[in-house]
Amino acid sequence: MAHRSMRIAGLALLAAATLSPAAARAGKTLDAVRQRGEVICGVNTSAPGFSGADSQGKWTGLDVDVCRAVAAAVLKDASKVKFVPLNSQQRFAALQAGEIDILSRNTTWSLTRDASLGIVFTGIDYFDGQGFMVPKKLKIDSAKKLGGATVCVQAGTTSEKNVADFFQAHGLKYKSVVFDTAEAIQSAFFSGRCQAYTTDMSDLAGARTKTAKPDDYVILPEVISKEPLGPSVRRGDDEWFQIVRWTLFGLVEAEEAGLTQANVDKEKAESKDPVAQRLLGVTDDMGGLLGLDKEWLYRAIKQVGNYGESFERNLGPKSALGLPRGPNNLWSKGGLMYAPPVR
Repeated sequence: MAHRSMRIAGLALLAAATLSPAAARAGKTLDAVRQRGEVICGVNTSAPGFSGADSQGKWTGLDVDVCRAVAAAVLKDASKVKFVPLNSQQRFAALQAGEIDILSRNTTWSLTRDASLGIVFTGIDYFDGQGFMVPKKLKIDSAKKLGGATVCVQAGTTSEKNVADFFQAHGLKYKSVVFDTAEAIQSAFFSGRCQAYTTDMSDLAGARTKTAKPDDYVILPEVISKEPLGPSVRRGDDEWFQIVRWTLFGLVEAEEAGLTQANVDKEKAESKDPVAQRLLGVTDDMGGLLGLDKEWLYRAIKQVGNYGESFERNLGPKSALGLPRGPNNLWSKGGLMYAPPVR
C-alpha cells in the first residue's frame, strides 16, 4: 500500500507540474524584433479598409491594426512598425525569406497555403467572399449573365482559380485579363478594358471608392467563394506564432468584454469582472505564457482599440467603405467572430 500511495502522490505531482503555467522562452523572431526595435509587417500596396498609406506615409487599415497591436504588446509602442507594401506574388516569398515578421495583407487562409509554403496562419480577422463588379451601364444584375465577358483578375490570388471554377460550373465562357497589382487591375477596369472585375467583396467596395463616380459601378449579388482572411507568420517559430495569434484573439475578446480605448484605464483601475481583470493583467499573468509582460493586451487595447473599434473605423458603415459587420460581428451578435478565451 505504501508503494501504491507513493506512486499516486508522484503522479499527482507530475500532473500538477504539467498543468501549471510556465513562462515562455523567447523565440528567435521575438528576439530579433526586440533587438531591432520594430515589427516588420508585410501589407497590401493599396487595399482601402485593410491597408493603405496617406500622403504623409501614415498607414491605416484593419490589417495594419493587427501589426500595430502586436507592436504594442511586444515593444510597448504601437507605432514601432515598419510597413512593407507587397503585391500578391511577392507576399509569401517575403515572409519565407525573413524579410517581414508578419504578413497581414488581406490574404485567404487555405490548405495549400497553410501546408506547403512554409507559413502558418494565426487566425481570421475578416470573413470575406469573392464577387464581381461591373459598370452599371451594362445593365447586368447577376454574375450568371457574364457569359463571354472579359474579366479583370489579379495574378497570384485565389481569385484566379475561383473565377475559373465559377464559369466552368455554370457552363459559361469568359476571357481573363490578368494583372500583377491592385493598382494596375483597377486602372484597367475603370478605363473600360474589362467588362467585369473580380476579387474579394471587400476589395471591390474599396476599389469603388477610388473612382470619381462610384455610383457608375455595381457589385453583383453573388458571392462565389469562402475567403477567410488573416495574418500569417513563418512556420517553425511557435513562440512568435502564439504572440501574433493571441494578440488577435485578445482584441476580439476585448470587444466581447466591453473593453475599449476610451474605458480601458477606468476598467483596469476599477473593474471587478474577472475576465476584464485577466485581460488587463490585473490578476493572472497571461503575458508570461507568451514571453511578454502582464500588460501586453492592455497596451494593445489602449493604443489600437478592440476588434470592433478597428472594424468600425476602417470598414464599418461610417467609414468610406460603408460595410456592415455581417459575418464579422461577434458570435454573440449573430456573427462568426469567435475567439478562444484568454485564460
